[in-house]
Amino acid sequence: MFAMTARSHTSKPEFYAELCGQLRALLSGESDPIANAANTSALLFHAMPDLNWAGFYFLQSEVELVLGPFQGKPACVRIAVGKGVCGAAVERGSSMLVEDVHAFRGHIPCDANSRSELVIPLLRDDGVFGVLDLDSPTAGRFNSDDQAGVEALAAIYVAQSDWSE
Repeated sequence: MFAMTARSHTSKPEFYAELCGQLRALLSGESDPIANAANTSALLFHAMPDLNWAGFYFLQSEVELVLGPFQGKPACVRIAVGKGVCGAAVERGSSMLVEDVHAFRGHIPCDANSRSELVIPLLRDDGVFGVLDLDSPTAGRFNSDDQAGVEALAAIYVAQSDWSE
């Protein structure tokens, strides 16, 4: 059984180091990518303060992302590559930290309460295969420490999940 621990942290890097350890323990011994995405999104949603959505989108084709496991309100099911923050992260092949989604040209408003967003591309040898997406109702919620921490969490998810099954 997995037990999530909540501790007081002096810094975001310490928080993310602990969260990485918790994610490794949670995914240990499991390689199914959908099960791992479900548990990863649940861990992030419940461990990270001030989120209103945490989840995955996976490339269905070269031009479209499709909703995967998530926590939060119902979400947009399909996102074209290059559209919105998630599609831009895929097109660029790099993380997107958006302090105010209303100022992001082409933002796709799945939840009107979302104000900031952090999207991390999921990378394998053959390129991007999806994204990990976090939304917050607070503008400016995410910073470079969050980006680095969530990139490390996404790398753990990718390393633990076997898409060849």
